[in-house]
Amino acid sequence: MKKCVFAGTFDPFTVGHEDTVRTCLKLFDEVVVALVENKQKHCMFSLQERKEMIEATFAGEPRVRVVVWEGIVVDLLRAEHTSVYVRGLRNTVDFEYENANFYASRDLDKEMITVYLPSEQKHLHISSTLVKNCIAFGKPFEEYVPAAVYEYISRKRGK
Repeated sequence: MKKCVFAGTFDPFTVGHEDTVRTCLKLFDEVVVALVENKQKHCMFSLQERKEMIEATFAGEPRVRVVVWEGIVVDLLRAEHTSVYVRGLRNTVDFEYENANFYASRDLDKEMITVYLPSEQKHLHISSTLVKNCIAFGKPFEEYVPAAVYEYISRKRGK
């Protein structure tokens, strides 16, 4: 069985993230979407809320599993018994950031394989930060997130 890990804060999960997972499903038997805590980021949604949003997005797709992970990615890969780590890239800034992380992680685990997947052109401008700003300022964000995420956030905001 071929398995990969796609990790991030996903605050919230966007259509770009969804596309990356759907591409992974064409390449792998199982995709582990790992919610990781980034101490440098202030999240709008709790880990549990983010997990629920991603699970709702892939409801009915048994090959996608969502986990919460505290720690470094190389340890997550070992725990999941895979060496394949997937990263989505929108631009050269993403590439530089991901490449620096790759070399640091590779020093810790020589078996790690990082797969970079380019974003679809129509999603190049979409980020979780864009979505959070839209939410904070009451602007439309429906086209930037999967339908299940939009419904989840709308329900939560309606309370």
